[in-house]
Amino acid sequence: MGTHGCNPSRGLESQVLGFAANIDKHECNSGKCISDRWRCDEERDCESGEDEDSCVEKRPRTCGPDEFTCSKGNCILKTWVCDGVHDCSHGEDEGNCEATCEENQFRCGKPSNDSATSRVTINCIGRKHVCDGKKDCPKGEDERNCPKKVPCKHGTVCKQVCVIYPNNTEGCSCYPGYSLSKDGHNCHDIDECMFETDPVCSQTCNNTVGSFTCGCMTGYVLRPDGRSCKALGAAPTLLFANRVDIRQVSLNNAKYTALLKGLHNAIALDYHYQKGLIYWTDTPWFVIADVIRWGLESPGGVAVDWVHDIFFWTDSGTRRVEVATLDGSQRVIIASSDLDKPRAIVLHPGEAYVFWTDWGPKPKIERAEMDGSNRKIIVEESLFWPNGLCIDYTMSRLYWADAKHHVIETAKFDGTDRKKVISKGLPHPFAITLFEDAIYWTDWHTKSIATANKLTGTGMKIIHSGLHFPMDVHSYHSLRQPPYPNHCGNNNGGCSHMCLPRRSGYQCVCPMGLKLQSNRKSCDSTPEKLLLFARKKELRIRQLDKGPNSDVDMVVPVDGIQSAVALAWDSNTDSIFWTDVEADTINRAFLNGSNQQVIVSSNLESPAGLAVDWVTSKLYWTDAGTNRIEVSNLDGSMRALLVWEGLDKPRDIVVDPIGGYMYWSDWGEVPKIERAGMDGSMRAPLITHNLTWPNGLAIDHDKGRIYWADGGTKAIEYANLDGRSRTVLIGSELPHPFGLAVFERKIYWTDWDTSSIHTADKLTGKDRTVLRSGVSGLMDVRVFHRGRQPVQSMCRSQNGGCSHLCLLAPLVLGAQSHTCACPIGIKLLDDKKTCSLGPMNSLIFAHRVDIRQISLDVPYIVDVVLPLPPLKNAIAADVDRKTGEIYWTDTAEDLIQKATQDGKNIENIIFDGLETADGIVVDSTGRKLYWTDAGRNSIEVAELDGRNRKVLVWSGLESPRAITLHYYHGLMFWSDWGKNARIEQADMDGKNRLTLISDGLGWPNGLAIDRAAGRLYWNDGKRKTIESSDLYGRDRKVIVRNVPHPYGLVIVGSHMYWTDWQTKALHRADKASGNSSTIIRGNLEGLMDIRSVQADNVAENACGSDNGGCSHLCLRNPSGYSCACPTGTVLREDGETCNTPPSTYLLFATRSTLARVSLDTPELWDVTLPIPDVRNAIAVDFHWAKQKIYYTDESKCPVIVSFRSVDMHNLSNTYTLISTNLTTPDGLAVDWIADNIYWTDAARKLLEVARLDGSCRKVVIKDGLDEPRALAIFPRKGYLYWTDWGDNPKIERSLLDGSARRTVVGTDLGFPNGLALDYGARRLYWADALRDRIETSDLHGKNRVHLVPEATHPFGLTQYGDHIYWTDWYKKSVERADKTTGKDRIVIRTDLDGVMEIRAVAAGRQAGWTPCAVNNGGCSHLCMFQQQTYDCTCPDVPDDRPCSTGRYRLCITQVVPTKH
Repeated sequence: MGTHGCNPSRGLESQVLGFAANIDKHECNSGKCISDRWRCDEERDCESGEDEDSCVEKRPRTCGPDEFTCSKGNCILKTWVCDGVHDCSHGEDEGNCEATCEENQFRCGKPSNDSATSRVTINCIGRKHVCDGKKDCPKGEDERNCPKKVPCKHGTVCKQVCVIYPNNTEGCSCYPGYSLSKDGHNCHDIDECMFETDPVCSQTCNNTVGSFTCGCMTGYVLRPDGRSCKALGAAPTLLFANRVDIRQVSLNNAKYTALLKGLHNAIALDYHYQKGLIYWTDTPWFVIADVIRWGLESPGGVAVDWVHDIFFWTDSGTRRVEVATLDGSQRVIIASSDLDKPRAIVLHPGEAYVFWTDWGPKPKIERAEMDGSNRKIIVEESLFWPNGLCIDYTMSRLYWADAKHHVIETAKFDGTDRKKVISKGLPHPFAITLFEDAIYWTDWHTKSIATANKLTGTGMKIIHSGLHFPMDVHSYHSLRQPPYPNHCGNNNGGCSHMCLPRRSGYQCVCPMGLKLQSNRKSCDSTPEKLLLFARKKELRIRQLDKGPNSDVDMVVPVDGIQSAVALAWDSNTDSIFWTDVEADTINRAFLNGSNQQVIVSSNLESPAGLAVDWVTSKLYWTDAGTNRIEVSNLDGSMRALLVWEGLDKPRDIVVDPIGGYMYWSDWGEVPKIERAGMDGSMRAPLITHNLTWPNGLAIDHDKGRIYWADGGTKAIEYANLDGRSRTVLIGSELPHPFGLAVFERKIYWTDWDTSSIHTADKLTGKDRTVLRSGVSGLMDVRVFHRGRQPVQSMCRSQNGGCSHLCLLAPLVLGAQSHTCACPIGIKLLDDKKTCSLGPMNSLIFAHRVDIRQISLDVPYIVDVVLPLPPLKNAIAADVDRKTGEIYWTDTAEDLIQKATQDGKNIENIIFDGLETADGIVVDSTGRKLYWTDAGRNSIEVAELDGRNRKVLVWSGLESPRAITLHYYHGLMFWSDWGKNARIEQADMDGKNRLTLISDGLGWPNGLAIDRAAGRLYWNDGKRKTIESSDLYGRDRKVIVRNVPHPYGLVIVGSHMYWTDWQTKALHRADKASGNSSTIIRGNLEGLMDIRSVQADNVAENACGSDNGGCSHLCLRNPSGYSCACPTGTVLREDGETCNTPPSTYLLFATRSTLARVSLDTPELWDVTLPIPDVRNAIAVDFHWAKQKIYYTDESKCPVIVSFRSVDMHNLSNTYTLISTNLTTPDGLAVDWIADNIYWTDAARKLLEVARLDGSCRKVVIKDGLDEPRALAIFPRKGYLYWTDWGDNPKIERSLLDGSARRTVVGTDLGFPNGLALDYGARRLYWADALRDRIETSDLHGKNRVHLVPEATHPFGLTQYGDHIYWTDWYKKSVERADKTTGKDRIVIRTDLDGVMEIRAVAAGRQAGWTPCAVNNGGCSHLCMFQQQTYDCTCPDVPDDRPCSTGRYRLCITQVVPTKH
């Protein structure tokens, strides 16, 4: 049962407290884990007591003057003697105790010499209970020998009261509040305020002659008992951490509110009452309320200073006490020495004190001023596990709980006047808090919150039980954070950074690395000398100059580090750079952690070394995965390749701008150190023998030396910068040196094996010192300073004349030299200064999350990630050969986008009506964009800006994928990998479609044309082949077999290139034979389509300069070109112009869009209308004569409900008709004769009308509506129909003014949604979303027929010609059926998310005449037809025009006014 056999998971404390896991453990027989220090402490902590077995007799230590020595030699506090609790193992601390009672009390019982008799057998009762006729003592002693009060005789010596005893002797007594003096006749005042065992007042006490008065602090009032105090203000609650959440609970019932959920291991908490903030620690994630996320290991306690707006915390992992501003932006260490396991922490802003407990080998409670000064131990005797800590601000006392001693104690702020408050019923107290006269604590063992009197410990009870795992607890009330003067005043004490309170005022302090200036208020703006070092998950800094906290390090507050290795720095910008070999990134931030950026994130595999050229502001790095050395600007831009051959495992890199050289170490099979010019020239080996693992490099610019650390030879050596005079500085005695730095007279290095940082004299290797030990995961080390030597360079003047990169080169005749260089893949022109605008010949391929380019102009093959925004699933890509713009499809976003190659000017080209656009091709000559869509099973074309979109092929497709064009022949080719896989061909205008290949295909993915040879190539992911045929599908050949999973394919010159999903690589082989197959780029998961960009001349556009005379699309075909129209529109007889918009179409809302399906053309294809700012369109209708579309928009976030109109000929021309007093206008109907618009509002239970411009608004029906929904109108008949979803679903009808209202269908309805009228056949149609059917009746609700019995959740409904059309929520579709029989049912369109109302738009749908058609019937405002009459009516809210009213009757020749 040794200490190493303990399974931490079996001890609940170990699971909960990160800091507890570091304590040495002993495992009991039961599996319980206890601290190893509990063994042989003469207390049975294991259930069977085995922790006290086999113990060697200890030599007792000498107890201190404040301690009592038990019989076994252990020491306890003298204040624990005779307190009623056995603290010594044999109880001798409670033997021979003389019971004492307060002066106003009576002692029951008599002291005994029997050691078994303890103080608990003695009771004290108030003297007022003596001789009151009731026995209060256990044995009734208080009612024995009771004297009787008698009148005092003349000349008596008694000063107050005369009595006579049962034996008839006379005596004296005193009034309450007085005590009889020793002379037996005088009385003296009792000072009740001095009572300790039974205090009379809960807060302040004032003794008076014969009595006392109690008082309360500000914010409290005295209760009716005259002794206790009640807090004013809101009802108090408790906040407590429950590991997985933080709760707010009542003090007197079980109700609680979860304030924070989903936490992992919330331990400590505190709050800022005035600001309404909660701070908590979460140990597994090393965070404090997401404010402090860096440099934490085991944060255990947190305390908020509500006066100075700062907070403090303890960390038993880092062994520190720290303080930060409330937002975490400024942070300072106040204690870091002589700490072992700091735990709980509290503070007193008024006194400027901070207190904390320490669980270490020498448990203690410490106090310091809030700037860390005047630190002292105030309690250290008889402590073991000081857990909870709290302050009584009214009484200026400190309370704490000890989980090992099962006690809650209190003392003054200096540790004196220490008293036990509770010593029973405390199995494992953890945290404590106070409110009014009560103390509250959490207990791990009972999983509860309990309370007792804070002064006496009496009245103990559990107020909340059955908790998950109660941790810290705080009473939540404004009086727990009373107002105190701000030591820093209202201007932060004039401090530039942090102001920390002190008892005598305040202290300005500075963040790590910055010095306080002589004015004692301002910090230096920038650090001077810092040691930087990397750990696996963090970066740290440490001051090199002596000063406050110079012996501690601070984490640089940057996020997301996975595995930091190399470091570099730039003093010009106060920046730090680091590599991350797990995230494969190079990053930078300011030294204070701000402005964190990923500057290089692509094409990195193991970035191991990093260096900054401070002269030209360049960043150099090595990559042991790609075996390259690269350079870029400090922001990662203009990345260039310097060395790409002959590298094995390059590690560290350093630069010498003074001489123009860079140096790097190589771990490969032949370990070496090499050097080359900083432009990559003049490469040569420097050190090639007696090396094993050359790790860190450092240059001593003063001495002209290069230093290196070798983890294999376990040595640090140096040589001159030309490799001569090699010298061993520290030889074969270092465990595993890794990072290395040189500064002034010292070298610094990290050691993997010892987890430490060392320093020594750089000349002799002597004076070795350990700067930091016990730091796991150490990697690189650097020294930040401001003493870098300035160097004159032409690069600093107009960039050396270079268009892109100006790089230092080795000295020429002692003078600084430079070279112009270009980003990867771009050639330097003949002037040796200017780079071309981009690769002339290249490959471009989609890689799901990015798009990459490989230049074919340069002697190396390296892909470059184009600077586009983050992509989600880029599948296909192509390039406009004229402009260089890149087009790509993103199937996750359902977009086709384009951008220039510099990543600027990004545009969405196609953003509606896409599902799975797997293939895309740019017609650079004809200026068109073609794409396949495997989701919609279509092939479409559009202008390069997305205009004039047309579906070319829509039938007989299953899963179209790759697409390519042969502009010269006017042909397009595509692959289809559906059930009947095939490769097809059609003219580029979609005509003359034919199948080329249909046999022997599995998954035809990539498709490419070899124009020079007139051949078609394709690869097959299922058959694992790459094949070829002529352009007519003949002469078929297999070029390559056993290709794991080919996808994209392109032909360039004599080679073919393809991407492979399984090999995760880009391959190349001879296009004719398949020979010379090689991987040119590997380790790229998610490779998709590939295209080539070549510097050949783009052919002449067959459509000429005038678009072939076409009004819209001019499309290439084998005979020249043809004019074409956007989807759904018809080409006129002139063969050039289009009839737009369609004459007949279905209009429907899909929440975020309005769309149409033309009935003029055979494809029945949905087209999204480019109407701006559609948020949540529900209902739609139209006005054919005015060529307007109307719709309701019910946006929820933000809440914007409105009616809008749209111009049919200019869809961007919209107008908001009504936007006030609308809630849920789900139904809409246009009276095209009277030019009125009607709508329902289900939430407001209204049916309203207005003019088409939104004016003259009037409620038509407001009574008896429950949930009105759909609307339909028959203007020529004067009928208005609507559905109602209420408790009694129905369809109603009225005249257009709301009169003559009646129910036309009132039975067997569920959710009547859609409503439509057949004006010719005089039939009413409705859709029922609950009954899942469509029905019809005559206009009066009779002759009812179930027309479509199985329509799943229909919503919108319309009628046109011989058919009805409806939208279906579940199927996300538009369907059609015969209007008479319900048969011939077909699905017109699918995958329409959120499809809502639908209308058939046609001139024939809006015929007829009423008097309201002519001059609005003569009405000034609203004209409403009523079959034989019509009304002129007024709006509900009058406008500035006079309103005419009246009813008019129709005659054959005239309109005759009638009387109302």
